[in-house]
Amino acid sequence: MTSQSAALRAFLATAPHAALVEVAEARGSTPREKGAWMLVSPTAIFGTIGGGQLEFMAIDTARQLLGRPVDADSTRPAAGRPPSKQGGGTTLDIPLGPEIGQCCGGRVEVSVTIVDEKRRAALLAEAEAEDSRLPHVYVFGGGHVGHALAAALRLLPVATLVVETRADALEGLPTDVSARVTAMPEEMVRDAPAGSAFVVLTHDHALDFLIVAEALRRDDAAYVGMIGSKTKKATFRNWYLKTAEGTASRFARLVSPIGGDSVRDKRPAVIAALAAAEIMTALAADAGAVASTKARDQRGEEADREAG
Repeated sequence: MTSQSAALRAFLATAPHAALVEVAEARGSTPREKGAWMLVSPTAIFGTIGGGQLEFMAIDTARQLLGRPVDADSTRPAAGRPPSKQGGGTTLDIPLGPEIGQCCGGRVEVSVTIVDEKRRAALLAEAEAEDSRLPHVYVFGGGHVGHALAAALRLLPVATLVVETRADALEGLPTDVSARVTAMPEEMVRDAPAGSAFVVLTHDHALDFLIVAEALRRDDAAYVGMIGSKTKKATFRNWYLKTAEGTASRFARLVSPIGGDSVRDKRPAVIAALAAAEIMTALAADAGAVASTKARDQRGEEADREAG
């Protein structure tokens, strides 16, 4: 993924005057959650609060706040309570119904404020922190599917690294996707942060098996996938259990073929799209499990303090 902080820094460099549009409250069915935000300059936008009429109204309000008149043709119908002004900003209270041409059914409060230097610095700091928290996806193999998967993942909120033993196989990757050439790719598995996803699709089945075996040792891996057929998976299972000291429970965590087998289309871009969705689902489930564990541990610590 393109660095959020780098993209934000580039936008702010071209937008000396900008307004922050933020979802302050979200009740019922809404396009985005509380805390979602976007920036609006007189001529451009950065981010989104969900699109549709809600976003159009917020953009118009932001540009009026910035002092730019809104063209009559672009003015959206008013809905909800009239905008309330507070400390140089504006709050919109908008029902997402037929009044504005949306049928979500919820209600959203949107705050619109001018971005000063202090807020610019805070937004950049938040973006840098968000970049550092991105889950890591390791793609082992720079063949046709590896390149297609790198292109698909670059659009998603993950940090992607393509690992290869051949330098020429990395040529032509998207410029914002990291790449590494190494003679021992399994070492990248050992050094990866907890919660990482590992996708194995090298040019060599024996190398695939070695990397997958290493990844399955990581009980904290969010996803371990290997490209291939049912025959390849069965061959790996036989080798893994008899030679690599693997266990049936760890083997059960392997996803192979990647992307599932419900779609028969084997073109690289199709496999990549299906695998990217599969990986994102696994990462989301892992993040939810980690958050649940932390919340449970926190409740236990609080109970211990109260008991003590």
